Amino acid sequence: MNVTIYDVAREANVSMATVSRVVNGNPNVKPVTRKKVLDVINQLGYRPNAVARGLASKRTTTVGVIIPDISNVFYAELARGIEDIATMYKYNIILSSSDENEDKELQVLNTLLGKQVDGIIYMGEKITGQLQEEFNRSPVPVVLAGAIDMKQNLASVNIDYLEATKAAVELFIQNGHKQIAFLTGSLEEPVNRELKLKGYQEALKKAGISYNENYVIEADYDYNSGVRAFEQLNQLEKRPNAVIVTDDELAIGILNTALDAGVKVPDELEIMTSNNTKLTLMSRPQLSTIVQPLYDIGAVAMRLLTKLMTSEEVEEKTVVLPHSEKLRGTTK
Repeated sequence: MNVTIYDVAREANVSMATVSRVVNGNPNVKPVTRKKVLDVINQLGYRPNAVARGLASKRTTTVGVIIPDISNVFYAELARGIEDIATMYKYNIILSSSDENEDKELQVLNTLLGKQVDGIIYMGEKITGQLQEEFNRSPVPVVLAGAIDMKQNLASVNIDYLEATKAAVELFIQNGHKQIAFLTGSLEEPVNRELKLKGYQEALKKAGISYNENYVIEADYDYNSGVRAFEQLNQLEKRPNAVIVTDDELAIGILNTALDAGVKVPDELEIMTSNNTKLTLMSRPQLSTIVQPLYDIGAVAMRLLTKLMTSEEVEEKTVVLPHSEKLRGTTK
């Protein structure tokens, strides 16, 4: 039988309002009374009905998080930051994977809104026109974590992807390289086309190096795509001697396939990846990387959402966190 707030109040010989104040952390309860109510709650195994509380307060203290690929450590790091701040502010998380499927993404969003979540955090590079429209119509705040809204209508937390990519290419140029490849996700995505690719192109142009479209490869963010990408680059008349990769698992595919082919890393091929997940430390040699503060991106996104959900003042809805480079064994 379900234990109700009425059962707790009757057993503790207090009003239901007093039990409610104890459950919700209201300080206006005498310590002796609070202890008595908590003892009864523990004794009876009472669990507050979050749905009922949400209906009463019109808030569920629940946040929906949409993740494109639950197996990708990039999103796992973002989610960890989100979860820690959500716990700090006493919000529950509903984590939903869209499997990078556009139809499922819309379905997941509508399911979360149907559960009366107080806010949404979206992770992932791809925001379709239809998804953008749904976000704009959302009755609750939406924050992007590691995702870009080029029109800046939605709140977001990221790094400066253009400058980060540009700095990585300039590092290779300083090492004397001119054949520099760029391995990224779909160029249909604005973050890849308008920011990362643009940073790559600007660095080449500044150094007087011609842009070679054969050195730019679009790939899925997985190991096997990295294998295929290296095989494609290795068949070129002039194989690149440096490569920028926008995903760590993709970079390990490049690294291992190059080593298997007898290519010396970093002497004959330098590799710079982009996310600094734990995968970069598991490879041999360890991967040099652009350092995105993934945990911080998730944490700041969740804090920004708490402000929007409670109508706190927000100075800047587009937050850009600092990035850096970590040089390890795949660069000279």
